Amino acid sequence: MTERTDINHTFSAEDLEQLKAYGTIESHDRGALIQAEGTVGADCIITLSGHTDIIVRVGEEDRRVGWMEAGQFAGDVSILTGQRSLATVYMGDPGDILRIPRERFERLLVENSYFSDIFVRVLSARRQFGIETDNRSIIVIGPKADRTTYAIRDQLSTHHMPYRWLDSDDDDLAKRLLDGKAIETAEWPVVLLGGADVLIAPSPSKLAAELGLDLLPDGAAADVIVVGAGPGGLAASVYAASEGLSVLTLDSQAPGGQAGTSSKIENYLGFPLGVSGNELAARAVVQAQKFGTRIASPVSAAKLERSPQGFCVTLDDNRKVEGRAVVLASGARYRRLPIEGIEDFEGRGIYYGATPLEAQLCGGMEVTLVGAGNSAGQGAVYLASVAKRVNVVYRRDDIRDTMSEYLVRRLEEAPNIHLFPASEVVELKGAETRNGSPHLSEITLLNRATGETSQCDSPFLFLFLGAAPCSNWLPADIATDPRGFVLTGRDISDDELSVANWDRKRAPTRFETSWPGVYAVGDIRSGSVKRVASSVGEGSVVVSDVHKVLAEQGE
Repeated sequence: MTERTDINHTFSAEDLEQLKAYGTIESHDRGALIQAEGTVGADCIITLSGHTDIIVRVGEEDRRVGWMEAGQFAGDVSILTGQRSLATVYMGDPGDILRIPRERFERLLVENSYFSDIFVRVLSARRQFGIETDNRSIIVIGPKADRTTYAIRDQLSTHHMPYRWLDSDDDDLAKRLLDGKAIETAEWPVVLLGGADVLIAPSPSKLAAELGLDLLPDGAAADVIVVGAGPGGLAASVYAASEGLSVLTLDSQAPGGQAGTSSKIENYLGFPLGVSGNELAARAVVQAQKFGTRIASPVSAAKLERSPQGFCVTLDDNRKVEGRAVVLASGARYRRLPIEGIEDFEGRGIYYGATPLEAQLCGGMEVTLVGAGNSAGQGAVYLASVAKRVNVVYRRDDIRDTMSEYLVRRLEEAPNIHLFPASEVVELKGAETRNGSPHLSEITLLNRATGETSQCDSPFLFLFLGAAPCSNWLPADIATDPRGFVLTGRDISDDELSVANWDRKRAPTRFETSWPGVYAVGDIRSGSVKRVASSVGEGSVVVSDVHKVLAEQGE
């Protein structure tokens, strides 16, 4: 496929003999279709003789992006995850292939660490290579300032899907593609999935279904249901699945949680050069799925109930899933500013994360960021690398009260970062764009110490405010603190246990809620340290408690 060894591997004759136990040998003539673009849950295809061609539909052309010779395998990370295949595989020179069905491939990954390491490393590297090159079969067409276009692009980015965005107002290729497919629409975006499917203004759930991000059947069951795929939820998923438990992980947006919006986490153990939240989440997702975790996103949990099997989680589309134990890792969300009409500018100048997607929108412009935590500091440093000026606004007098010293120094040393202590945003103004939608154009700041106001000609506002727990869907008798964060272990009073009808002779374990068998980790838990590393720690440690309660059920 390429000379780069990190995106290819050739199995030895001895390796191939072992792999044959998992699949079926097929003989094909030149030009035979081996696997179609758009296949969800695709098989693993290994070339035994001849060669196979890898074809991707890129805009207006079918492009051969590689070929697999004897001992080499096709595909990218979608072979691991079960997501939509982004390429077509044809037989080049006639010969034999080994086809390993998905169910057997999943078993192979769990049973054989040698092969598992090779497949995970190479397939993951190919996905990253696909994102970094222009061989992207997913094309999003829509206006730059359109909030629905932004939402779809954000969904694709956070799910680590390789796509290309074309501005419908200015891009000639966008016009040719729309004309060539006779697409006339006033709704955006138009999403082209390779050469086959065209979606007009798809909802996130529709796009997820088409891409194979949500393959969850009604009535699915698992030993453990993990609600939330941030650092805590993904850690719980990895450790539970690696220890032989069946795991179903749900997330209302995309894996990564708030950490997924961080452009660079520099103080996470083991990454001396830092790692983006999206990259960290993408690695954890592959790791969890390698051990057999089923991940569905975006899906929202709407109700938690007890059931004969243990627990039932009802989703917002009325699908129901059953689990013997539940780990609550649904985290927290950034708060909105209490300003009238703020929702009109969300996705049109107001954003709740600073990633390459947002940086692409605001390059060379003035931006304002509100917040004084580490996420705000990371966002400000990142935006300063692309923006003309970054205004950092916070209510406290001293930003060192809430932000790590190394980040404060970065803010103070950057010539285009300007700090506004003891200040807050009090008014937003907008201007109409070419498609008739309002876009943020001016921000009014109030200095709380002096009472003076000032204006920023800033069309972009990034909000990193204190978080509110995602716990409003939980039953009333799962004990929470006054702010809605879930209480666990010794923090639960006897009265709260009585209200919840606690029926065990033992006390709740350290991460157990007032419902036995239901646990809370990460940002949703009362008293948790709001750091990626602590959430990962809680998610990994809670699995030992889950094993104990499942053992109780078996007695």
